[in-house]
Amino acid sequence: MANRFDWQSQLATAYAAFPEAARKPVIAITGNYDDQTCKLAEGYYKSVQRAGGVPVIVPPLTDTDAIINTLDHVDGLLLSGGGDINPLLVGEEPSPRLGSINSERDIPELLITQLAYNRQIPILGICRGIQTLAVALGGKVAQDISDIAKVKHSQDAHRSEATHSIIVEKDSTLYNIYNSDAQQYVNSFHHQAVSDPGPRFRVTAKAPDGIIEAIESREFKSIMGVQWHPECLGGDDGMPLFMWLVRQAAHYREACDMHSRILTLDTHCDTPMFFPQGVDFGSRDERILVDLHKMAEGRQDATIMVAYLPQPQLGETFSSKVDFDVNGPMEYADLIFDKIEELVDKNKRYLSIARTPADLYADKRQGRRSIMLGIENGLALNGQLQNLNHFAQRGIVYMTLCHNGDNDICDSARGCNTHNGVSQFGQQVIREMNRLGIMVDLSHAAEKSFYDALDISSEPIVCSHSSCRALCDHPRNLTDAQMRALAAKGGVMQVTMYNGFLVKDGEATVADALRHLEHAIEVMGIDHVGIGTDFDGDGGIRGLASSSDLVNLTRQLLARRYSERDIQKIWGGNFLRVMSQVQMKR
Repeated sequence: MANRFDWQSQLATAYAAFPEAARKPVIAITGNYDDQTCKLAEGYYKSVQRAGGVPVIVPPLTDTDAIINTLDHVDGLLLSGGGDINPLLVGEEPSPRLGSINSERDIPELLITQLAYNRQIPILGICRGIQTLAVALGGKVAQDISDIAKVKHSQDAHRSEATHSIIVEKDSTLYNIYNSDAQQYVNSFHHQAVSDPGPRFRVTAKAPDGIIEAIESREFKSIMGVQWHPECLGGDDGMPLFMWLVRQAAHYREACDMHSRILTLDTHCDTPMFFPQGVDFGSRDERILVDLHKMAEGRQDATIMVAYLPQPQLGETFSSKVDFDVNGPMEYADLIFDKIEELVDKNKRYLSIARTPADLYADKRQGRRSIMLGIENGLALNGQLQNLNHFAQRGIVYMTLCHNGDNDICDSARGCNTHNGVSQFGQQVIREMNRLGIMVDLSHAAEKSFYDALDISSEPIVCSHSSCRALCDHPRNLTDAQMRALAAKGGVMQVTMYNGFLVKDGEATVADALRHLEHAIEVMGIDHVGIGTDFDGDGGIRGLASSSDLVNLTRQLLARRYSERDIQKIWGGNFLRVMSQVQMKR
């Protein structure tokens, strides 16, 4: 019989195994609080440990620096059970039936939930935890369910005893976890419940009386809440949920570790469109989809930020289309680049302007994020070929030849066939771009303009934010024939996160973006695809709604068993190959 007091032998075993020990997912568990003591029922941390995770208890602190530093070192979050949440936090007066609130926990747990959500950290909420998820992320909680409950939700039986049933939605993660009949049996210790999950969650289980018993993310995030206590049920009834959390935490850590090794580049964002609103790129500004905080949360290294120039219609002036007082298109583009340089200088400890692939890799090594410059709409040249050299000196890496309307360079996919493709001036522009080392971008170009440009250019061409017409019949998208022609000339197509370019009707999701990406890979090959989100230019879809969510795309690619080498190609490697080739002319 082993000597249970022989702790030295356990220590020796630990040291013997240490060099070979695999890193296990670290799961933060919110601690309960009572009588000046942070404490935790053993079922939580023992269940996490049995599921293969490493449990750590998080005390109820409102210091956001402490919370952020904690989240930087964990892979998953478990919101534990406990007392009621103070209704004043959601603007409600307390019901006479409100139980004992735990004010020491409320704000710390709302903070850690929102911050973990922003970082894509997997979350499991249990009992009070499901209610914390709802309150923190836009839902509502019923202070007391006794008027509507037809099932007893506060049992007298032992906590390990299941006392009522729930019906689980068959197309849910919860149903897949249990992989059995939709009817499950749970224990129950509550008089509050989620009354409205809010826009970020869907209801995945209810009790026979309609009380919400489980919710999960609608945004393809690994977030789930359950009203019962699986840590008390144990075995086949309780452990699957903890195993799910630990497994999702491992996937999250794998994606984050990959982002630390590879360079992640989004090839098109329109954030300067919001400059007239006085947005703050250095803060987490809810008015924009790309800022320093969101880039950090999504583990994004770089973006190509464009000066977008709207195309005037017949009879309109350019100055009537923009919010800044400028003399013309060239001055407007310069003003945008001036403002980008100002925001970079303001945040120079964390941010840099990059002009070459080498600059990007240097910034990553030095712990900085990068902005590259681009022009969306060759209208910026103001009809003067020599202005290309001016913008080359400013450091632009590509110019989109046109936007939604024909210009003096070429016809647009949304234009009137003014030139029957690329104009004579446009031919000069493309050749000068080749000479100056500026990439030609054909997103927005008409099909005839596309093929003309491929013939004219001596260098590979890019489509910085486009998708597949075979899956969504939109003139802005590329046909399979265009995609094959682009790849044959060494170019790349960057799948965009714009709803109307991914689906004809309804709401696009990350699943739709992946369908387009995988179709492009099938048609063009893995060496000719990438990501250009169009964030802040109406881009952003469910599951990839901002820079915060970009690590989720990597998780989806890993789940589909793409190799690290292929994921690096998708996340900018292919695009940078073309950039390097084009810039050799400089």
